[in-house]
Amino acid sequence: MPSPSRSNLAYRNVARIVRPFLFATTRPDWHGAEHLPAEGGFIAVANHMTEVDPLTFAHYLWDNGHVPRVLAKSSLFRVPVVGPVLRATGQIPVHRETAAAGDSLRSAVTAVEAGECVAVFPEGTLTRDPDLWPMAGRTGVARLALTTRAPVVPVAQWGMQDLLARYGKVLKPFPRKKVTIVAGPPVDLSDLYDRPQDTATLREATERVMSAITDLLEQIRGEQAPAERYDMRRRRASGDEAAA
Repeated sequence: MPSPSRSNLAYRNVARIVRPFLFATTRPDWHGAEHLPAEGGFIAVANHMTEVDPLTFAHYLWDNGHVPRVLAKSSLFRVPVVGPVLRATGQIPVHRETAAAGDSLRSAVTAVEAGECVAVFPEGTLTRDPDLWPMAGRTGVARLALTTRAPVVPVAQWGMQDLLARYGKVLKPFPRKKVTIVAGPPVDLSDLYDRPQDTATLREATERVMSAITDLLEQIRGEQAPAERYDMRRRRASGDEAAA
């Protein structure tokens, strides 16, 4: 298949390696691509269960004509081989709790305004929910969405945990694992655009995004998510995070 028009040589070379690997180890069951905007910048948001799902998320977007600029933790950019690949393909480092923390938002805003697809895992890390449901999200995606007013497309993934378990180190490529990915309609945040970006507004926007992802995942799994979303901040405050 032809590469997306916005791809560069480095991205195309990575795709030549990653796509055959994923097709050899997974059976894609993809739906909802009609919800991905045909033109203009947008934000794709997905749940995060295992270290391999950035690849399956990017695979879905790439094969549907979009070049994802993934927000990834800055420490990955210092890893040999991985770091240079991330930089060459235009991924966006996230500098948490540092003086450079605002750089990732500015880079993401610039990418969206330039018509790029910015891919975000709003949870910021692998879910801690014991049954792999999406947990409470960080507000970075809300800041990006409300600043750019770009479409926010929710995406749910399921099945990658059979290829690589959460915190797992060993891939289980055989037999091929069914990986279901579903995109839904953009999340409606229009009533929040003109409100101050205070804590209440950011949390409201974030919860809408996480609810949209969770609703899609419920459909995939045929199960109902917990009534109360797992919240790492609340767990830390209560001293339960280490036990979890």
